[in-house]
Amino acid sequence: METLRLVRESLKPQTSKSTKSELPDPCLPKQSLMDRKRFQQWRRNVLIFLAVVGPGIITANVDNDAGGILTYSQAGASFGYTLLWTLVPITIALIVVQEMVARMGAVSGKGLADLIREEYGLRATFFLMLMLLVADLGNTISEFAGLASGMSVLGVSRYIAVPVGAVVVWVLVVKGTYRVVEKVFLVACLFYIAYPISCFLAHPRWSAALHNTMVPSFQLNSASLYMTVGLVGTTIAPWMQFYLQSAVVEKGIDVKHYKQSRLDVIIGCFMTDIVAFFIIVACAATIYVSGHRNITDAGQAALALRPLAGRAAEALFAFGLCNASLFSASILPLATAYYVCEGLGFEAGINKRPREAPAFYTLYTGLIVIGSLAVILLSASKQVPVILLSQVVNGILLPFVLIFMLRLVNRKDLMGSYRNSRTFNAIAWTTCVVMIALTLALIFIPFLPA
Repeated sequence: METLRLVRESLKPQTSKSTKSELPDPCLPKQSLMDRKRFQQWRRNVLIFLAVVGPGIITANVDNDAGGILTYSQAGASFGYTLLWTLVPITIALIVVQEMVARMGAVSGKGLADLIREEYGLRATFFLMLMLLVADLGNTISEFAGLASGMSVLGVSRYIAVPVGAVVVWVLVVKGTYRVVEKVFLVACLFYIAYPISCFLAHPRWSAALHNTMVPSFQLNSASLYMTVGLVGTTIAPWMQFYLQSAVVEKGIDVKHYKQSRLDVIIGCFMTDIVAFFIIVACAATIYVSGHRNITDAGQAALALRPLAGRAAEALFAFGLCNASLFSASILPLATAYYVCEGLGFEAGINKRPREAPAFYTLYTGLIVIGSLAVILLSASKQVPVILLSQVVNGILLPFVLIFMLRLVNRKDLMGSYRNSRTFNAIAWTTCVVMIALTLALIFIPFLPA
């Protein structure tokens, strides 16, 4: 919010008397004056975008967390390049969903949980928040498990990596301001470059990868359907919508900056799925062609890269996993604390001190403590059921969250002229129906022939 205030100040017309050199030169050609105006407008747009950028890119990149990296790795290891085409409709759906909540945040000035409570009452909001809390606890455990897995590849014990990681993410949020935390998160997004580099070191068949991205290929069996559901579910998660809208509101982005905020969202969605593309391709080029296609965590995917892609690719993949896990272990509990406190009417926000928002910081701290302790104290086999339960809860909740969003974004009294157009509604409702169908598919997949 402070950044936006400074940009607004710098863009205000000067009220003091201008010197002669500051006034437009009447001798300049008309074309030159037009060029100057265009440059000033371009500069204005760039400054506003730099002030607005953050929520969309951060939210989308957190989606490439430990669970997401494992899912993409499994897709490449088990099916080669054949499922790359799913990233195209997934990206479109992600942009549609994320743009809606960013627009609601900019227009209404309220978080999604706030709006759901106002429209549907405290009881419905409480049960929704409770289910999301359960799902995000499992997600937080998976992030610390991913950190432990990645650091083990680099030779560091989980008994050291997990406690240190937990302390780092807690101090970052509790002791930092929104501006500082956001800058750290944006820097963390840059380290996802490790995956494209490790992919190039794997020397994939680019012609096959591009062909399978552009030309869909369908395999009607339980294994491929299950993996497709996993790819969609790991890319569009309920917590993302709540966090993005809360971040837009806390940063002070309003309707005047809606276009720049939308660009931030679109860039973030492309970034996350481009990283997913490189992860799938890297594993398809190494693990799939090796014939040993069973991996149970993302750390195993890193180790499997070494025989064909070399130690550098292995280390980069493991580094990317550690960065993603630590990054997501910061955001997921933060997102949960935001929307649970908003939904139940408690004070929330990084810019507030612990004494001003005790419920917010208590919940954030509790999730980090429980998530890290579960990875330190429980064996991997005991962690898996909790992580799997969280994914199932995510899949069940997502259609409900999408329906709430679509009903809210089409309210004239709330959104005015910023309601969805007919075309946008058609795309959004189609996305919602597809997500419901995929959720139901999870129930019937076990009964399908292998």
